[in-house]
Amino acid sequence: MAALQPDYSPRATAQPPQRLPLLPAGVDLWVLGLLAAGFALLYGPAYLELSRTVWATDEQGHGPIILGVAVWLLYQQRHALAAVPTKPVPALGWPLLVFALLLYALGRSQDIIMFAVSSQIIVLVALLLLFHSRAGLKLVWFPLFFMLFMVPLPEALVAAVTAPLKSAVSAVASNLLYAIGYPVGRSGVIMTVGPYQLLVADACAGLNSMFTLEALGMLYMKLMGYTSVSRNVALAILLIPTAFFANIVRVMILVLVTYHFGDEAGQGFVHGFSGMVLFMVALMFMLFLDKVLGLFFNNAKAPG
Repeated sequence: MAALQPDYSPRATAQPPQRLPLLPAGVDLWVLGLLAAGFALLYGPAYLELSRTVWATDEQGHGPIILGVAVWLLYQQRHALAAVPTKPVPALGWPLLVFALLLYALGRSQDIIMFAVSSQIIVLVALLLLFHSRAGLKLVWFPLFFMLFMVPLPEALVAAVTAPLKSAVSAVASNLLYAIGYPVGRSGVIMTVGPYQLLVADACAGLNSMFTLEALGMLYMKLMGYTSVSRNVALAILLIPTAFFANIVRVMILVLVTYHFGDEAGQGFVHGFSGMVLFMVALMFMLFLDKVLGLFFNNAKAPG
């Protein structure tokens, strides 16, 4: 009987997957470093102001998460971007860069944080056109678009939209609780349950929570990679009532906790935890809607 020989074929010596380098080959580190340093010097003060003001609030505390996700998405595209042929478009890039810098200067000098923060998206678009190409901009359009969700909303717009939203959420939540037997009353956005009174705050039923949930939905659609534009648009539209429904659930939970365990329980840890409940309810309902839409739209996904 012949002795068995070891199999040295390629299938027997499978190689582990190679890790991609941190930066694509051929990147000019000096130019990259100068651009990064200039960007940090320009927008570092704006980020510092955001961390001390807007991002420290419950209403717009999602900003750092949006920024982190956008940076991660851009980082994931670094090698694909390097593979795209470079074809600068200075005729469009320079005017955009000048406009972005003027917008930044106006925002910083007049203390309009919305202008200062949103200008960085235009700066990135301009730099891509100056140093790369339209094709490169098309490749990374979603991370740049996603950064819009970290731009602080105008206070006048937030106040105008939040007031009717809070009133509607309060009305629906109080009616549902009353229908199942709880002694709930309502006067505007103040809900009475037993001996307790609760004020429905902006964070519980405001425009910013809807804005955040819309960002979550956009990220979900990007990660799923559906190719059907109609399906993505339908899901994006349906996320608006989904956010409204999730806010109703959050308010009902706070009312029930307050009624059964007292005001300290409702305003303590449970109040902060209800924010997580809001997103968990919205995420589950979004997944349900996605499955329903899958019955009517093409489930094809972009190659990843």
